[in-house]
Amino acid sequence: MSKVSLIEQYVIDKVKEKRIASKMTQAVLSVSMDLSPKFVGNVESLKSNDKYNLNHLNKLAVIFECSIKDFFPEKPFEQIK
Repeated sequence: MSKVSLIEQYVIDKVKEKRIASKMTQAVLSVSMDLSPKFVGNVESLKSNDKYNLNHLNKLAVIFECSIKDFFPEKPFEQIK
């Protein structure tokens, strides 16, 4: 299992915020993205390696009627490898 980076966790948390604000279950959001009903649950789980990619984020921006930029922080994270 790979470790989730700070930016990946930030994106996951932002999507989760929007999902909860929209009163959408993980399964409903997954199916809305044309993915397995378990996909969003896997992304939000610490036990899974699944993550959102740019295509997912674009689709999420359409679903939530927002900008893809809404899933990213204002300033980059300065991470040490």
